[in-house]
Amino acid sequence: MRTSADEDHRPTVVVGVDGSPGSRAALVDAMRSAAERGARLRVVAVYEPPEWRLPAPPTPLPSRAEIEESLRGAVGEMVSDVAYELGGEHLVRPVISVDVEPGDAAEVLVAAARGADELVVGHRGRGAVASALLGSVGWGCVLHAPCPVRVVPDGYPAPAPTGS
Repeated sequence: MRTSADEDHRPTVVVGVDGSPGSRAALVDAMRSAAERGARLRVVAVYEPPEWRLPAPPTPLPSRAEIEESLRGAVGEMVSDVAYELGGEHLVRPVISVDVEPGDAAEVLVAAARGADELVVGHRGRGAVASALLGSVGWGCVLHAPCPVRVVPDGYPAPAPTGS
């Protein structure tokens, strides 16, 4: 029987998502990893606070609460879609939490990875030369995360093969 102390020490995989194809690939990879490890999956979406956008536009900016509610809904849909797709792989669905936080993406993800077993982020390829270079969020995570970091390119991992 699991106790709350067991849950506190349960492995955790953290994944950063932003709605891009690269972050979706990272979510697929992280969900598979969490399922294989018997780990929790912590999905973290980071947004730029509206007050960071200067100069102020002539129209009112959405509030942090509005941004967070909208982002939480979009991320929740992505998580549900990926979980449904991976259900065919007969994976045990991990316990999943979704966090939406304001700030610098690399800083927020590094902080979220404290105590985690793994941090997974996506990489957006931008052509032959640019895709060889890691983006600023990926670099920030690789250089500063307190756990192993996996950077997953868009289009990876490939979907699981279906039975013939």
